[in-house]
Amino acid sequence: MIDNALRIIYMGTPDFAVPALKRLIEAGLTPVAVVTQPDKPVGRKQEIKPGPVAAVAHEHNIPVLQPTRLRTGEFARELAEFKPDLFVTAAYGRILPPDVLAVPRLGALNIHGSLLPRHRGASPVHASIVAGDAETGITIMIMDEGMDTGDILLQRAIPIEATDDAGSLMDKLAELGADLILPAIKGLLDGSLQPRRQNPDEATVTGLLTRKDGEIDWNKPAQEVFNFIRGLNPWPGAYTYCDNKRLKVFLTRVVSTDEGAGNGDSGWEPGTITACTSEGIQVACGSGTLELLEIQTEAGRRMSCSDCAHNYRLGTPLGGN
Repeated sequence: MIDNALRIIYMGTPDFAVPALKRLIEAGLTPVAVVTQPDKPVGRKQEIKPGPVAAVAHEHNIPVLQPTRLRTGEFARELAEFKPDLFVTAAYGRILPPDVLAVPRLGALNIHGSLLPRHRGASPVHASIVAGDAETGITIMIMDEGMDTGDILLQRAIPIEATDDAGSLMDKLAELGADLILPAIKGLLDGSLQPRRQNPDEATVTGLLTRKDGEIDWNKPAQEVFNFIRGLNPWPGAYTYCDNKRLKVFLTRVVSTDEGAGNGDSGWEPGTITACTSEGIQVACGSGTLELLEIQTEAGRRMSCSDCAHNYRLGTPLGGN
């Protein structure tokens, strides 16, 4: 059992951070404060609304802090007023400066969506799919001043299924993080979990993704393009161009991985539409062929390619602008 008198400040912003916060509340460890990113405009009307973590905090009458600057010294003093024993963070979105990390008596735990030291940084879930990893997982680490470089307290792996995209895998990892946070806190408090250092030689780093990062490179093998598209779905989204108009691509399948199926013996240049079938639109890659199953044009809605493949012509090049 964890003493309910433990004073926790929880830091997180998006949906990924919600399950662990709820798990703490359910266990009687309601945080004394929540730190989250400032409210932002959302939707077509650009209405200012609280983020997912802020919304949960408001529902439970937890004080919410939304600093715009962390390195002034004032923020650390504000946190210290809550007399926290422990910080728990999950996708907060900001690197905590040394004076902030020094505030809690027992340090700070971070729920990270990869098997560290692989995929340190802002987009670990996306990166694991794009890289074609067979598995990923959650790491509960003790935070230090580096970016996801702290000692590992607890880890658990799960397989990455062929049907997973970034959205579905994020949901799985969010729940796994919630499952691990209470055992991690207990292990930290009673000494049953011993932190271990990360091997920096095995580290990889992933950055913050933007919409521009979603352009498809048809010169890559079909399997890599397949992983790229699902790794960027639903955010920031993968896209290509057809007749100089952006075409969003949501769902695909690998038809062939043969070396000659791209621009080799087949004669098709990468990015060329090679067939329009009753199921989708087949496109040559650097090697192999990919079939587009769900797309969205600039002016249209998301649709199945079985409904629109007849609008596309054999030999049409995709890509470029």
